[in-house]
Amino acid sequence: MNTTTLAFRPFSVDVSDAEVADLRDRLARTRLPRTAPVDDWDAGTPNHFLREALTAWQEFDWAAAQERLNAHPQFTTEIDGQTIRFLHIRSRHENATPLLLAHTYPGSSVDYLDLIDRLTDPEAHGGRAEEAFHLVIPDAPGYGFSQPLASAGWTVGKVAAAYDRLMRGLGYDSYGIHGSDNGAMVARELGLLAPEGFLGLHVLQLFSFPSGDPAEFEKLEPQDYAGLEHMQWFQSVGGYNAMNASRPQTVAVGLSDSPVGLLAYSELFTSFGNGTSLVPLESILLEVSVNWFANAASGMSRSYLENARAEAEPQVNHARTGVAVFADDFQTIRVFAERDNDNIVHWSRFDEGGHFAALERPDLLAADLRAFFADPR
Repeated sequence: MNTTTLAFRPFSVDVSDAEVADLRDRLARTRLPRTAPVDDWDAGTPNHFLREALTAWQEFDWAAAQERLNAHPQFTTEIDGQTIRFLHIRSRHENATPLLLAHTYPGSSVDYLDLIDRLTDPEAHGGRAEEAFHLVIPDAPGYGFSQPLASAGWTVGKVAAAYDRLMRGLGYDSYGIHGSDNGAMVARELGLLAPEGFLGLHVLQLFSFPSGDPAEFEKLEPQDYAGLEHMQWFQSVGGYNAMNASRPQTVAVGLSDSPVGLLAYSELFTSFGNGTSLVPLESILLEVSVNWFANAASGMSRSYLENARAEAEPQVNHARTGVAVFADDFQTIRVFAERDNDNIVHWSRFDEGGHFAALERPDLLAADLRAFFADPR
């Protein structure tokens, strides 16, 4: 196997009792804002949700959660001076397809814990042995336990190049990638990079927008207009985009000092899809707990600034591409997507699930990944 020289160090999550006690103390002393005139999601994370989540978080079994996080082999390595922590789970099927899973904002490798067994042992989940995957699941630089952020410039393009080095360093000559949200952008960048042996990208979103050409609109179907409406709705509530892309360090002060602030700012887990999210509260609390204990807020937020400042010319992705569109997610519009990605060979639609499909409907996502990578077209 082709290898790039990287040093790998075993890693385990080890949060001290003092850190857990400090979190619980902060939660106990939470001061919520004054309730909005209408205590719903219209203006942001509502108090009624935070009260429920606070109670659940104070009772959250971190010891059990940490045991779950440490149930799979984990490592760290350094690429371009940046520590990257990742899970590496090999299937018992030696000829399994190597697959990198790239996570969301405000997520981490936690996004994919429910997919691990479904992908490495497909026979136990309705699949076939030849559909098995070897998995590599990194925390992106500045996210999760890939801390601290060592330098500026970690755009999605730079992350993609680092992930290719990681896969080569692990000995994989050929591999594919799946991603959602920030991970979907990293996946497309890998498609643009087109490394030797690249098997393609499978994503939940291709962020392609109208060019202004009236001819594009003539090709739209009714469901595409619904997708445009969803884009407009999300743009109207996506204030965190502007904050992260302009003042990430200012935002990080509050998020790093207040666990409930971090929870509220992670509202995407609950409100994406206009209140239709199916992510269980326990999963949300695990995601936010990891980012709290890793003190990841500044690095996560900064990723938006880096991408906003990147001066990259638009490019067409020629790599083999698969798209899975979930009902309550950003709706990728095929007319626009095929303009920017000219080798889309797989397109699925699902009538349930959303932006965090790996946490919401892992069986559906696992089956779609098997279907895409089993078809060599």
